[in-house]
Amino acid sequence: MVEIHFSASVIFSILITLLVFVISKLKTSTSTSTSTPTKLPKSYPIFGSFFVILKNRKRYAQWTSEIVTSTPNLTFTLRHPFGRRLVFTANAANVQHILKTHFHNYDKGDFFRSTLRDFLGDGIFNADGENWKFQRQVSSHEFNTKSLRKFLETVVDSELSDRLVPILENAAAHEAVLHFQDILQRFAFDNMCKIAFGYDPGYLSASLPEEKLAVAFEKAVKLSSVRLGSLIPYFWKIKRTLNIGFEKQLKIAVREIREFAKEIIREKKQQLDGKSGLESSSVEDLLSRFLSSGHSDEVFVTDIVISFMLAGRDSTSAVLTWFFYLLSDNPEVESEILREIKEKQEAASAYDEVKEMVYIHASLCESMRLYPPVPVDTKEALSDDVLPDGTVVRKGMTVAYHPYAMGRVEKVWGKDWAEFRPARWLEREEATGQWRFLNMDSYTYPVFQAGPRICLGKEMAFIQMKRVVVGILRRFRVVPVVVEGVEPIYVAGLTAKMKGGFPVRIEARAEEAS
Repeated sequence: MVEIHFSASVIFSILITLLVFVISKLKTSTSTSTSTPTKLPKSYPIFGSFFVILKNRKRYAQWTSEIVTSTPNLTFTLRHPFGRRLVFTANAANVQHILKTHFHNYDKGDFFRSTLRDFLGDGIFNADGENWKFQRQVSSHEFNTKSLRKFLETVVDSELSDRLVPILENAAAHEAVLHFQDILQRFAFDNMCKIAFGYDPGYLSASLPEEKLAVAFEKAVKLSSVRLGSLIPYFWKIKRTLNIGFEKQLKIAVREIREFAKEIIREKKQQLDGKSGLESSSVEDLLSRFLSSGHSDEVFVTDIVISFMLAGRDSTSAVLTWFFYLLSDNPEVESEILREIKEKQEAASAYDEVKEMVYIHASLCESMRLYPPVPVDTKEALSDDVLPDGTVVRKGMTVAYHPYAMGRVEKVWGKDWAEFRPARWLEREEATGQWRFLNMDSYTYPVFQAGPRICLGKEMAFIQMKRVVVGILRRFRVVPVVVEGVEPIYVAGLTAKMKGGFPVRIEARAEEAS
């Protein structure tokens, strides 16, 4: 993609020159696009749709979803300032084209990689080509059935019984308000540090400490999201060059993360050097796998581990936050989940128990349909192309498939698409009367991506989330502390969160669902 460089003074001169013209048109275009989403945002020379985008920046995922779901082919092109164009699509045929059929033509791209390189480096979520293939190949060994079973039985269950349950018991006993999104994020962070580094930060300890690595990681995620959402990237690039503002804070946070990671890597190398060949071949955590594969470069290995920490920490906690919110407003779903928990409690192991819980699985899928952890994902075209619906894509253009919008397409999900209804993922078996899960085409429901880059951790995420749901609902009710009639706000970043957190009260059940 051709980069055009302007100094800050030139940019401001252009803005001032055209400001009067754009403002004279803005009221008409913004009111029209708000009241009639089928009308695409107007675009102006140099500015593109800058002011309409600016107006909707705090609800970008929702706004673009309203537009794309109201177009005939579920696709539209949004013009950003200085000629940058984004093709948004919620068309399953287009998604399959991008993620599978023409996978070779759609990379993460220079824009995405350069924006997130300071934080993610060349880790798997910011990599393309042979580098991505190698990381995926080595990482795939971490997600076999044996590893998943051990992860559940040693990492998740210990975090659940030793830390999460006692915190919930204490909150219930004292009728305290608990910031549940934070609690779930702490839980996921501990789990991912254990599986990524073989390190326990104790972030969910009873005192809820401000653990240094976790705080730096949260800051890096937040500030990288600011970068990614910048309408004029030249501004953050100037700040980075001058080392001022949020770019200075991001630099400090990333340095803290990487310094910590390097210390862990050096310790892990010493541990592996002291093991025999047989012992080193049975290593469990992701870091050990990469070091044992002969790749000992600290920067490279750090990049890989940071990417997995990001995915494991933010995605599962985001899904569970919205899941418990939806559950609180749908008591019939909670009752069905409790019935399933009782029914499956005789399973041979914790792993077998959660694997067989199809109703909880469907409930999580339904939650992610409405509130996906990644609302929009982007690719960059390496050469000119035409999507199946006829949309022309030029080399260097960004194409964004839109999971948030795709969960709201009426002709796919029906007129009741806005309802939280897990049964849409299930059917009854005539012989037994038991629920059977109905898999949805991954290009219609790309919450875990699809094609060659489909999420390696999908199965791990499900068993972790299902185990948490069982562990909590078996003993407690989660009751949101909300103002009646006020719905929480879905905020998109690198991953989506609930704005302001999720305050709840915990109530112990009179009789455990077991």
